[in-house]
Amino acid sequence: MLVHDTIGTGRSQAEIDQIRRSLQARYDELSAEYEQAVLQSQVLRLVEVGDTAGDDQADSGTKTAERDTAQSLLRTILDRRAQYEHALTRLEEGTYGFCEGCTSAIPVERLEIFPSATTCVQCKQNRERRAA
Repeated sequence: MLVHDTIGTGRSQAEIDQIRRSLQARYDELSAEYEQAVLQSQVLRLVEVGDTAGDDQADSGTKTAERDTAQSLLRTILDRRAQYEHALTRLEEGTYGFCEGCTSAIPVERLEIFPSATTCVQCKQNRERRAA
């Protein structure tokens, strides 16, 4: 385990440990959710492969929509899990809680709502405006 500069981050080791536990717990929940979604997707495919006889266009369209939804869910879970993994890495590096854009401290309230946040509200709004 890395030794953290509690003066530089303004956090005690106990606070860092609590943040780590919280981030890791959410990462573990997302991993379990992903595994469950993979299993459901596999079942859906097995049912689809074994049950195509007599399908009309509506049946085929419904199965395609279900498959697309399942794939979208898997991508969303993986993306969220990657965000928490990145947050854990930043915590180990001592950069967690600081904006990747301007390096200012991210308000605690924002981190409580969105623990994997990597930007302050201002930088997030600037990115969204540029993307629009």
